[in-house]
Amino acid sequence: MTGQDTPRGIARNVTSYGDAEFSNYMRRAFLASAGFDAQDLDRPIIGIVDTSSDYNTCHRQMPEMVTAIKRGVLEAGGCPFAFPTISLHEILTSPTTMLFRNLAAMDTEEMIRAQPMDAVVMLGGCDKTVPAQLMAAASANVPAISVVSGPMMTGYWRGERLGACTDCRRYWAQYRAGQLSAQDIHELEQALCFTGGTCMVMGTASTMACLTEAMGLMLPGGATPPMSSGERLRHCVAAGRCAVDIARVERRPRDILTRAAFLNALTVLMALGGSTNAVVHLLAIARRAGVPLALDDFDVVSRRVPLLVDCKPAGKGYLEDMHFAGGMPTLLKALEPLLDLSAMTITGQTLEQYLRDMPPPGSWQTTIRTLDNPLGSTGALAILKGSLAPDGAVIKAAAASKHLMRHRGPAIVFESPEDAVQRIDDPALGITQDHVMILRNAGPVGAGMPEAGSLPIPKYLAREGVKDMVRVSDARMSGTAYGTVVLHCSPESAVGGPLALVRDGDLIELDLDARRIDLLVDESELAHRRETFTPPLLPTRGWRRLYAERVLPSHLGADLDFL
Repeated sequence: MTGQDTPRGIARNVTSYGDAEFSNYMRRAFLASAGFDAQDLDRPIIGIVDTSSDYNTCHRQMPEMVTAIKRGVLEAGGCPFAFPTISLHEILTSPTTMLFRNLAAMDTEEMIRAQPMDAVVMLGGCDKTVPAQLMAAASANVPAISVVSGPMMTGYWRGERLGACTDCRRYWAQYRAGQLSAQDIHELEQALCFTGGTCMVMGTASTMACLTEAMGLMLPGGATPPMSSGERLRHCVAAGRCAVDIARVERRPRDILTRAAFLNALTVLMALGGSTNAVVHLLAIARRAGVPLALDDFDVVSRRVPLLVDCKPAGKGYLEDMHFAGGMPTLLKALEPLLDLSAMTITGQTLEQYLRDMPPPGSWQTTIRTLDNPLGSTGALAILKGSLAPDGAVIKAAAASKHLMRHRGPAIVFESPEDAVQRIDDPALGITQDHVMILRNAGPVGAGMPEAGSLPIPKYLAREGVKDMVRVSDARMSGTAYGTVVLHCSPESAVGGPLALVRDGDLIELDLDARRIDLLVDESELAHRRETFTPPLLPTRGWRRLYAERVLPSHLGADLDFL
């Protein structure tokens, strides 16, 4: 049924008893026990995806945000129903939240489909929650709006401003190099995460929040207000009101998630110097929305968009700086000549209509730059191909070392993240700063694609002052990380990709300008090595087995093939 024939409100998605009227009668009876009367249930029903969890410190103020969203729904004449889904926290989930992103997307999609709601407010924040919710929204195609928990505020240690998690990594590297004491690192543990909220650098959470706003599935200005601010709560109220509006006009995610919206997101991603994780997430969301998007699109956009936003790890600032400089509305105005202004937004306006009266970046700030005065050159993220990654790999060039962007060196191979933990600091390996560290069996099939690609510098080299080396893997790295790290090599090693064939001492060549990553070994020798390749054993049961059997490669978004 469509249009006027489609049940609305509490009559949507009825429980199957073989009698729809009986189903609705039973619903009204049980809802009466919760205090709902006929006037309540005659309103648009607005679901609210609540990812609160004691295990998710980034979402610790979410109950307050749910309350604010409910207030907005009620003010606009709707009836709010909050419901839980899987909550994924990067630090408190083993082995990696990426293993569970698709499960969270399935959970969210199925609950949207199974429960009665005319629209849904998706409340996420920590890295995988937002892409999982966007994937679910694209598949369910029920009117939906995204709200994020917002970033932490920055803290201080011994007079230095700092925040999670780029500074976490910087100080940990200093500790491994013997430059900080155990007492120093203990003090830092208490200062790095100053408030609730997501990492306040341009990591994956901040990047995905900004891209969601850029694609139009979030109210303007919603990506950057800190979690602890009144502005964050006011945004929640406004989103609640908007949810009722989109329910009434039936404005759906696929009306907004067009190719124009995704190309705008790619433009913003490059201007932000955003997380490499956004590549795999945008590919997955686009696939759900039925929009053609490929790695080559990222590289085309990357070559024409300069770095505009001064946020760590590509810059020096934090997301609150971007917020107080004008946030995403100001960045979109700066990028206006490079955007597809026909793209629709959640408000019903096109991007052109929204930006028409928006002022450009103010000269009083330096966090959001202009196209004629950028922070950095084009190519903040780059897509590499070559004999080591025929289907593609990703590097965050804006956070890499210039002297390593063209490098040839011998490989030192680690068979898994666990192998790297056990052996990387062993001086007997003889690793030099010229080596290329290879990590394999860390892709989607091999290990769920953990954030293990940014291998630490061996302690004995760190103590000599070495701060960066070329590292290559089929894993991911945190959006908060930095260094000359080649990621997402596809095909991955666990399915017989070229990474599986590398041996210690093989020459590896990175040439960023040529967009290549190559294994310099004769094809005849590689053919011989392929004959002896044995894939790793798959997990034996449960979600991990299903994931390993059905996950797509990273260059296609690492979603499950049947979704």
